[in-house]
Amino acid sequence: MSHTIAVIAGAFHTKEVTEMLEEVRKVASEHRLLIAEEVWVDGSYETPLALKRLLQKEHIDAVVTLGIIERGETKHGLIMGLTVMQSILNLELEYMKPVGIGILGPEILPSQIPSRLLPTAKKATLAVISMLK
Repeated sequence: MSHTIAVIAGAFHTKEVTEMLEEVRKVASEHRLLIAEEVWVDGSYETPLALKRLLQKEHIDAVVTLGIIERGETKHGLIMGLTVMQSILNLELEYMKPVGIGILGPEILPSQIPSRLLPTAKKATLAVISMLK
């Protein structure tokens, strides 16, 4: 049985998130998942609204979210990250559709980002695949 998914990508780190998106496309193709929609949002804070809009669509079986929340000089990123993650979890449970979390951070350091891009995108996609079974 084939499933249809969507991907949300945070544009604040466009170069890095584009690499993640390519990995999601690759893994989805390998597992015969159709990516029906790819939605770019400004950053991770905008992800929950985009996610809700996608989860409301009957033809979308699951969503993979991609983004990066870096460590800043204040705790803003930590608070935002916790808020975003809680919102994503709440939406997943409300709509009973899997959501793969491919958001690095919160509080990730720039030096930690490159090595985590592809593994995180792959794991988020595989998590969705696992939950769709």
